[in-house]
Amino acid sequence: MEKITTVGLDLAKSVFQVHAIDDAGVPIIRRALRRSQVLGFFSKLPPCVVGMEACASSHFWAREIRALGHDVRMMPPIYVKAYVKRGKTDAADAEAICEAVTRPTMRFVPIKTADQQGAGMILKARDLLVRQRSQAANALRAHLSELGIVASAGMASISKLIQLVREESDDRMPDIARRALMAMAEQIEALAVQVERLERQITTNVKDDEEARRLTSIPGVGPIIAATVKAAVPDPRGFRTGRDFAAWIGLTPRAHSSGGKERLGSISKRGNRQLRTLLIVGATSILKLGKRGLKLPRWVDALMLRRPFKVVAVALANKIARTIWALLVKGGMYQTPRAMIKA
Repeated sequence: MEKITTVGLDLAKSVFQVHAIDDAGVPIIRRALRRSQVLGFFSKLPPCVVGMEACASSHFWAREIRALGHDVRMMPPIYVKAYVKRGKTDAADAEAICEAVTRPTMRFVPIKTADQQGAGMILKARDLLVRQRSQAANALRAHLSELGIVASAGMASISKLIQLVREESDDRMPDIARRALMAMAEQIEALAVQVERLERQITTNVKDDEEARRLTSIPGVGPIIAATVKAAVPDPRGFRTGRDFAAWIGLTPRAHSSGGKERLGSISKRGNRQLRTLLIVGATSILKLGKRGLKLPRWVDALMLRRPFKVVAVALANKIARTIWALLVKGGMYQTPRAMIKA
């Protein structure tokens, strides 16, 4: 039997597809595997290159197969799609993965440990609970507005609305509405407690991590952003420059150039959406403090005079992302520029 050198593995919940080739690129094995058969199949193979898409459960399978002595490489699914010849089948996807993993210019995704995945899960759990709390709060606000009870924007005003719901002497709402809104109020308060508990755990984890603690010295970067960076970027040296890191997050202009004419559009919004959103929010907070007297870099002040506020916030988020990469790769603490130090 010919020696297998490269294997393309198309992941799924129950049925996995394998496409294996030799060093000449000739297909040797094309078959489907049940979930319970995957590790047994790879344990019988000689050490080879195993390619798979970076998707749900991919980090788990990458760790397990790598422990069997194989060279596991994960790729973004968008980079594999170009190698699918025709149609959408598991066999075609496995063949495309097998072809893509052999390309010399292919970009690969670092394999995360279980601890790194756990750090990401606590952030995603917090994000889900925050969205659920906002959804319930908006619903409560909308229902009360139908009864002529309104409040200012923000979660701070929600507590006042909850007090009104509990005030039985207030005759502006019927009893049946009060009982329904009471259930929503209790849900908002329960979600707030859970969010606060997770945020305390995230803050503790950041304090215990030397690299994450150094990131919080950057203006606009708090414990949530620092923890998200550590969870989403296991190997910052995988990016050649800070601009590559910012481009991966999606904070650089989308290029559409041809014929020697360079055309740059809005930001690409690629990569980690959660991290991009957090960086823009952090940059926005810095700009708002600038309006209240905080001294900003000269380039930010100059940009504020000729560009919209949100465009400047994105530009500052790009700068923060580059600074994060520099601190992770080169070490050290953030040093405030002399131009920003008040006399």
